[in-house]
Amino acid sequence: MPSCSLARDPQDIKRAATHVSWHPDGNRKLAVAYSCLNFQRAPAGMSHESYIWELENPNRPEIVLKPPSPLVTLEYNPKDSHVLLGGCYNGQIACWDTRKGSLVAELSTIEFSHRDPVYGTIWLQSKTGTECFSASTDGQVMWWDIRKISEPTEVVVMDITRKELLENALGAISLEFESTLPTKFMVGTEQGIVVSCNRKAKTSAEKIVCTFSGHHGPIYALQRNPFYPKNFLTVGDWTARIWSEDSRESSIMWTKYHMAYLTDGAWSPVRPAVFFTTKMDGTLDIWDFVFKQCDPALSLKVCDEALFCLRVQDTGCLIACGSQLGTTTLLEVSSGLSTLQRNERNIASSMFERETRREKILEARHREMRLKEKGRAEGKDDDQPADELAVDLQDLVAKAEEEFFSVVFQELKKKETEAMEKKSKLQRRGSDMEDEEEERERGSEEEVDEEELPT
Repeated sequence: MPSCSLARDPQDIKRAATHVSWHPDGNRKLAVAYSCLNFQRAPAGMSHESYIWELENPNRPEIVLKPPSPLVTLEYNPKDSHVLLGGCYNGQIACWDTRKGSLVAELSTIEFSHRDPVYGTIWLQSKTGTECFSASTDGQVMWWDIRKISEPTEVVVMDITRKELLENALGAISLEFESTLPTKFMVGTEQGIVVSCNRKAKTSAEKIVCTFSGHHGPIYALQRNPFYPKNFLTVGDWTARIWSEDSRESSIMWTKYHMAYLTDGAWSPVRPAVFFTTKMDGTLDIWDFVFKQCDPALSLKVCDEALFCLRVQDTGCLIACGSQLGTTTLLEVSSGLSTLQRNERNIASSMFERETRREKILEARHREMRLKEKGRAEGKDDDQPADELAVDLQDLVAKAEEEFFSVVFQELKKKETEAMEKKSKLQRRGSDMEDEEEERERGSEEEVDEEELPT
């Protein structure tokens, strides 16, 4: 995986590259947000500027963006590539129009903005192309219209007790929105919980639908699989996890615990079984769970400092990684990892379904055990209900495994058949060539004999 180019923070006081956004038209440019995320430890004289880089000229930024506070996140508008949305460290939402220069075009007022750094901003796919929403560690998700950005159009408090109390709210640190599911959005929190929400619910309490718990620390990345939106990826603490909306008590797949902390992650936009993660030791891991489940298919040491963010190009061929010292590295992905493999969709789908069934079986078993414990605590004889509720786990697991391996064996048989057909074709081609060679030799011998005959 060769490195294409490096874009280094031009400031003397280095800042972390905290977010990267690809230009929506042709991916010729990168917008990079720079900030110091250490609370009250920003060096004196640290610049607030962020930059837009031209990939063909990474030596100096093409455009300088000047926010009122350092940017934590920065996103291109997919409908208008001249417009960018930024989330500031002081909680404000800023908007730029690059045709008008480096200064902020629209800015939310401080009293109606977030109270903490804005870690997530996403554009909504609306007719006007002016709607967006943001999330902050103050526990609020806010919707905005940049035509009137002075205050939010809607606010949801991430209070999972559904009392709408800001003091109980979970700090939001990552956002997920899928345009094909326009009423749904998901929030990854500092407490390691994913909150699934419905924006169109009647009351604020009803907008929080359910939660998924599994991480020991902040969830730095949250993204639905682009091929199977029911399944989503989370990255936090020392693991990356894959979840299904049908299984709320546990993730269905997960990586091993790494020695280094994971900082970001993303799915491949072209391969359903491939995702990428970055770590504090400067390593980029590429996972292909059809090929290998326990270890990454490829690990690459990008730099000596921590990697803070990554973003995959829409074609899946390029990855941009931002580091703790403000260096943005552009990496080219090999064709094997950026080209959809034969029957990969079906294999990935069957693996997701199999693991979801397995987790449902375990959830049923846990519910049964909890009922038993509850019965014992209440002093009831729960043997009969337990017998009625008991699930033959071994048979169900065996059935799930049998279905999975049957898919695998079918694929192997297909490959063997294709290999045999290819081999037989090559053999036939070889024998045909031998026959032609023999005929040519025989013809040449006959010509020689004719020449030797006496006239």
